[in-house]
Amino acid sequence: MPRLDLRSGSHDEVLTRVERSLGVRLDRGAAVRKRRSIGLPSDAGTWVRVEARPASKVSGQGWNGAETAATLQGVAMPAWYQGVSWAQPETGLLWRADETGYVAAHPIRPGGILTVNPGLDDAWWSTLARSLAALASAATTRVATLHTVPISQARVSATIGRVFGDQLETTVDRWAPAHADLNWANLTAPDCVLLDWEDWGLAPAGLDAANLLVNSLAVPALAEQVRHTFGAELGSRTGRIVTLFLCADIVTAPADYSGPLLDPARVLVDELLKALQV
Repeated sequence: MPRLDLRSGSHDEVLTRVERSLGVRLDRGAAVRKRRSIGLPSDAGTWVRVEARPASKVSGQGWNGAETAATLQGVAMPAWYQGVSWAQPETGLLWRADETGYVAAHPIRPGGILTVNPGLDDAWWSTLARSLAALASAATTRVATLHTVPISQARVSATIGRVFGDQLETTVDRWAPAHADLNWANLTAPDCVLLDWEDWGLAPAGLDAANLLVNSLAVPALAEQVRHTFGAELGSRTGRIVTLFLCADIVTAPADYSGPLLDPARVLVDELLKALQV
């Protein structure tokens, strides 16, 4: 099957089916296209996110993340209203559309690596910290899917062992609900709202803080703010393990992919390895 990329092609038939199923009209001229999703405003004053995944990537918990996240309390996130999903056997794809509240604030960095400090105020950081604390205290049986693959102890240990050697003790001693795709494309400003909940679920405690840290490394002051705000999570052994796990992708990817994250990630890896060897 060719690599899925919804940034190309019109997908008019899919969007027409979504309109018919949800009872809305979509503003196709304002579509925000990503590799595996298309987001559009509707005439109902809502936002509709349309996603496709290969059938092989939908197993276990399913992929109704936005719907199940609607039960979370105390998290700054869009309200969920309704959803629809269907199979497309001729392509081997499953499609899903979710209608949520419209968020007027814009993603801090819609795509690519953040290289400029967004200048977020104390209220913004407080909202994020409260939201992640509320999320971590929630009850769920879902398992987080990182890049559509469930996260597990075996995956964490195998990745760290492959990149950094198998001499480290990599047992995760605490698991907690996480957004699992917390980056600057899924956070808005000036109001702090967490977007795109399709991957949330149980993960090593501190995954979200670690994800935000590694995505901030090209802006030292911002990375330091993340460390300050989430020091307890990032400073725990599990937090360090999951940060090292995320760094593995950055330091092994081609330089043109990691870009300005590469050098600070290498410095962070040295710091983490020293701390974990104690």
